[in-house]
Amino acid sequence: MSAIRLLVLGAVRQHGRAHGYQVRNDLEYWGAHEWSNAKPGSIYHALKHMTKQGLLVAHEVAPSTVGGPPRVEYEMNDKGTEEYFTLLREALSSHEQKADVLSAGIGFIVDLPRGEAVALLRERIAGLEQWRSTVTEYYTPEDGPEQLGHIGEIMNLWVHSADAGAEWTRGLIERIEGGAYTFAGEGEPFVGVLADDEPNPFAMDPHPEDSRLAKRRVDGGR
Repeated sequence: MSAIRLLVLGAVRQHGRAHGYQVRNDLEYWGAHEWSNAKPGSIYHALKHMTKQGLLVAHEVAPSTVGGPPRVEYEMNDKGTEEYFTLLREALSSHEQKADVLSAGIGFIVDLPRGEAVALLRERIAGLEQWRSTVTEYYTPEDGPEQLGHIGEIMNLWVHSADAGAEWTRGLIERIEGGAYTFAGEGEPFVGVLADDEPNPFAMDPHPEDSRLAKRRVDGGR
């Protein structure tokens, strides 16, 4: 599973309708270009590709007053919504997800009901514990990695990764069950995106797909 699909769908969903620069700006504000493959080219490609797949609907809007071609705004349809929640649930429940996919899932976890989020995270813990048990069929952590030569360090890494992942997930579950954060159906959610006129301190250089208006915002209105 690629993180870019979940990230882009989730960013569009947060706005209802969003143009590519808004999606890019949100993800850069999250630092997603540092911890995932959400680079500008990948974001614009994902928007166009998922539109062709029928997950997003593209709307042309009037050109800006500063000139340039019509801006395209993207909106998620029912098929896109179904795909989004499928990806989100997989990201949270599977112990095999890469860090960028899990990070994307955590970023949108409050789109789910609180109880479902906890249940998915418990699935993740169960998967980690099962995976750990398969490793320890051949490797005894108490005896240390030396028992298998330097190759034992690989097993040692796997065991420690499983333990750390399970411990972190249990901590998150404890915070959620303790009332942390606002989940779906509980009220106004936390707003984790910038306002349209709010500068992004983490913005990357303009990309050819950015609209002229978006470039002017990055350049400080010049």
